[in-house]
Amino acid sequence: MAAGYDAASALAAFHDTRAGVRGLVESGVTAVPPIFLMPATASPWSSSPAPTTAFAIPVVDLSLPRSDTVELARAAATSFGLFHVTNHGVHPGTVDAAVAAVRAFHEQPATARSVFYSATSAGAVAYSTIPNPTPQRGQTAAFPVMPWRDSLIVNFESGDDSAEPDDLPPVCRDALLEYYRCMTRFRKKMAALLSEALGLPSERLEQAFQVKGLVMVCHYYPPCPEPLRVVGARDHTDASLFTVLAQDDVGGLQVRLDQGGGDGHGDWVDVAPVSGALLVVSNDEYKSVEHRVVIKSPQDVRISIAIFFRPAKWGESDFFGSLPELVTEGRPALYRSLTSSELRSYRKELGHARPSLHRFKIASDNS
Repeated sequence: MAAGYDAASALAAFHDTRAGVRGLVESGVTAVPPIFLMPATASPWSSSPAPTTAFAIPVVDLSLPRSDTVELARAAATSFGLFHVTNHGVHPGTVDAAVAAVRAFHEQPATARSVFYSATSAGAVAYSTIPNPTPQRGQTAAFPVMPWRDSLIVNFESGDDSAEPDDLPPVCRDALLEYYRCMTRFRKKMAALLSEALGLPSERLEQAFQVKGLVMVCHYYPPCPEPLRVVGARDHTDASLFTVLAQDDVGGLQVRLDQGGGDGHGDWVDVAPVSGALLVVSNDEYKSVEHRVVIKSPQDVRISIAIFFRPAKWGESDFFGSLPELVTEGRPALYRSLTSSELRSYRKELGHARPSLHRFKIASDNS
């Protein structure tokens, strides 16, 4: 940003419009405002979306015999941390209708969507442009203040903040409620599959974590006049037990391949959309894959719906740790139990990137 530029004032002025990034597009901007620009000293990403290699995302077909689907899920979750799911039982029309409804919400007049706007993205339902994590002490500003993305966030099964049907915007209410109902059924299938892939009874993950909390985040990436100078979603990992993503056919999602060193220097690869498939992102048994979104062109809109499944208990006194069945004398627990607030604080320090629990690692006798 130019010397003397007041990013805080610019951010406040942006939020005051209550129109999101879509509002900038509607105003006819031909240059990206500074709070959305990648720093000049950032990565080569500032001049290119980044070199990518050809990579086939694993596919888990739920119509195969159970033993086959379990093995496929185990291999994908342990090696890559994500996989496409086909023949999942969610009608393609339900997914398409939800994606279309998200687009309809974001492209209705600003006066209609601004009613739901929240600068903090708090509440049962919020329309917001969520800032990138603020650099912590000693970190450089490697990313812009804001991503080129608006989001409609709906909290289901979240206690006092749970959304009721009438809380949802009318233009997308029916389609998103139907998608939510389908995702609650799909959640049970995935929790059972991932549990069996660990060698545990199918109901074990549901019992241990009470997988009930569901957050639906509906992203809208508007056309951008300078797509190579912005970030759609910075590199990060998810804090949920697992994430289910539906996306349109525009593309832009990338994941970083793990080269085994855990140093965050693996190649970025494109996750090409697969028609009719849902993408599932998953202790060191399953990988927490690092991913991001790049803006592909100055014309295309990208839509995605991320469903984050969380434990029902998420308070200060709720500790999470290794399942006892996975801990043996020859394979002791690698990390101590921790609370969700400890994990969130550590993720904030890391900028939500670089999946690491090193701070919580239990010292071994050989260390």
